[in-house]
Amino acid sequence: MTGEVERRLDTLQAMELAEGVEIRLRIAGPLPRGGALMLDLMFQLVLLVALSFIVGLLGILSGSLAMRGLNLIAWFVITWWYPVLFEAGKRGATPGKRICGLRVVQRSGSPITIGQAILRNFLRYADGMPYMIGGIMGVPTYGFALVSMMATQRFQRLGDLAAGTVVVYDRAEPMPSAVPPPVQETKAPAVALSPEEVRAVASFRDRLSTWSTGRQIEIADHARELSGTTGPAGVSRLLAMAKWLQERD
Repeated sequence: MTGEVERRLDTLQAMELAEGVEIRLRIAGPLPRGGALMLDLMFQLVLLVALSFIVGLLGILSGSLAMRGLNLIAWFVITWWYPVLFEAGKRGATPGKRICGLRVVQRSGSPITIGQAILRNFLRYADGMPYMIGGIMGVPTYGFALVSMMATQRFQRLGDLAAGTVVVYDRAEPMPSAVPPPVQETKAPAVALSPEEVRAVASFRDRLSTWSTGRQIEIADHARELSGTTGPAGVSRLLAMAKWLQERD
């Protein structure tokens, strides 16, 4: 049970690219993303109030009704293009996301394009459903976004799924190293190992301390045919094989 909980809490996910290269991204969940959204909404509200005041003052001084149209244009730009302009390119983050240490990237880890930024943010209207207090132009609940994030492995809302983007931690705190279990014995593999398998076992031993306990067990379970067991016993068995291979060399 403990290992299962740790695996669910561990959001460091491996993604294999088309070139066969494996990258690891720490995916941000609904809570930090919700905090970033609240900050951005406050920033947008401040901008809207300030611009409305300035445009309204200019309208009174000039006596021109054109200022109303200018006010609507400013509302449209701030509401719809504010996240697009900040997220496109290398920055990949609105002010709210930057404060929360988040960034929007492609699933390959590279910066998102302007097209992806437009798609993911213009679909925010669908993510905001259902709306309350005013119908389709009312206050968004972001119920669809929350359901989508909880139903996907990488916490992707509808806009992310359509644009092929994910939100990751930009300033991820270093994870505490897990202490590898002590190896009390050496054990020869039951079958002859290929050079690639020998390197894989050695790599497992060398990288073990950088993984959480749940991640150690998860990876060791993939080699259960070699170790003959699963769980913590599988981790210890692989370490015993790695020690045997090291001493043989």
